[in-house]
Amino acid sequence: MIIIMKSQATDTQIEKVINWIESVGYKAHPSRGVERTIIGAVGDKRDKDVLRYAESLPGVEKTMPILKPYKLASRESHEGNTIVSVGPIKIGGPEFVVMAGPCAIESEEQLLESAYIVKKGGAQILRGGAFKPRTSPYSFQGMEEEGLKLLDQVAKKTSLPTVTEVVSPIDVDLVETYADMLQIGARNVQNFALLKKVGQARKPVLLKRGMMTTIEELLMSAEYILSSGNPNVILCERGIRTFETATRNTLDLSAVPVLKGLTHLPVVVDPSHAAGNWHYVIPLARAAVAVGADGIIVEVHPDPEKAVSDGAQSLKPEKFYQLMDDVRAIATAMRH
Repeated sequence: MIIIMKSQATDTQIEKVINWIESVGYKAHPSRGVERTIIGAVGDKRDKDVLRYAESLPGVEKTMPILKPYKLASRESHEGNTIVSVGPIKIGGPEFVVMAGPCAIESEEQLLESAYIVKKGGAQILRGGAFKPRTSPYSFQGMEEEGLKLLDQVAKKTSLPTVTEVVSPIDVDLVETYADMLQIGARNVQNFALLKKVGQARKPVLLKRGMMTTIEELLMSAEYILSSGNPNVILCERGIRTFETATRNTLDLSAVPVLKGLTHLPVVVDPSHAAGNWHYVIPLARAAVAVGADGIIVEVHPDPEKAVSDGAQSLKPEKFYQLMDDVRAIATAMRH
């Protein structure tokens, strides 16, 4: 249920409604818009009719049921679009945001060179994996805390905010110490213990769609984070598993406008993991801009042939600069 406050409702009236919601066994999630405040009342209670009594409280305009199972992620619960701040960068607003960097942090030299390439190209956020969930236990698993420290050092040298993956609840506090945004990878999209833990974090969360996850399941995973107290969630379409083998995954670009209609959360696209081949990354990045995504996250490496992880889908510097030129041109054209 959502409780819509009158446009002239006072802070005191809003606070009293929040207290009343919690007194009848629900969690209150206020969303303050430009014109009015909407308060989501969420809980696993069967007798929801009690919430209709909120209409008699001072400052309340009306109550409305939320029909979607993802209560807090749904558009009904939030006025306008959510804009998530990653350091000084805002995702979900008018600017198209590019996150770029190597799949895995390998050394200080490799990460620093990658960061300079990313910054020179005009990307706003540096990505780099310190923890790497791999299909094979014999594959490179990441530099872990040492990698996080390198990411922090390079971020300070380049003034780029950072995003990196966290794969276990026990590592959330550690990763949050060093990174500006926590990434939940495709394999952990339904790791509910991890989702609850990042929901308690102070940093924003980039939530990737699983390779066999429906759009509703993705939004329900976002709901775990939102309901745990973290309102700063960015959704990421990164390709789903189909019968097609020409690409690593099948990029579901239709998910972008579908999600835009269902949720107020920002939506970005990962063309690198979708394609699995650098040849297709630039065309898919162009398409992501055109279909209305708020940004992209791509893999860039100074020497992909020597990369310890996902070199085949990583862009060399000159290809990354071409991608940035194309993205800027399309984003500018769409604003006019």
